[in-house]
Amino acid sequence: MLNEGIWLNQREQNAWRKFLTLNALLMSRLDADLVAAHSISLAEYEVLVHLSEALGGTMRMSALANACFVSRSGLTRRLEHMVAAGFVEKTTCPTDRRGMNATITPLGFDKLNEAAPTHVNGVRRYFLSKYDEADLDILTIFVDRPIEELESVAVATSECDSARCPSLS
Repeated sequence: MLNEGIWLNQREQNAWRKFLTLNALLMSRLDADLVAAHSISLAEYEVLVHLSEALGGTMRMSALANACFVSRSGLTRRLEHMVAAGFVEKTTCPTDRRGMNATITPLGFDKLNEAAPTHVNGVRRYFLSKYDEADLDILTIFVDRPIEELESVAVATSECDSARCPSLS
């Protein structure tokens, strides 16, 4: 017999599963649109966005991995195709030769500018258009609640990792 006290109740389970379903379907659709129209994945698009917003178009690999919510090895695998395609360059960090930087190239900027309308239109079509302005304000408030706590835990964990191994930062 299952211990009823450890399971989500029907309302909690419904909300949680709807959230997971929305996230999976939305990310899958946005990814498929980018692959079909521009031959890049949503994950690769995300890398280009983060690099394009960074000072000089460059980020430490560890910081980029954190921004993309992937492991360092996961980011390395993600960048393999992007480096081969000429969208990103990897270089040794000039201030810490143990670290690596990723830099968006002019070709990467071109690919990002080409793919951005597809992504933005998809976000609007599949998600934002389903809500009015008041709904979006409320949604933002609701989503911010767990994000604030989770980010504080992530920052604390990241600081601990950096303290144990300075080369990770």
